[in-house]
Amino acid sequence: MMIKVNGENREDFDGKTLSELLCGLGYKTSYIAVEMNGDIVKKDSYSTVVLNDGDSLEVVNFVGGG
Repeated sequence: MMIKVNGENREDFDGKTLSELLCGLGYKTSYIAVEMNGDIVKKDSYSTVVLNDGDSLEVVNFVGGG
């Protein structure tokens, strides 16, 4: 299974949920937004969305500053 995360091919998340992928990559879900195959994924769906071959994800971190 091949998915793309922020432009990089990944093969190590076969059958995992979006939440498992994000945790495995070290993201803190309270500070990110995720687009999957062109659609924004709601945070409360991260644990139920299962990754499929060919999925494309963009993960954006929010950074505060002043």
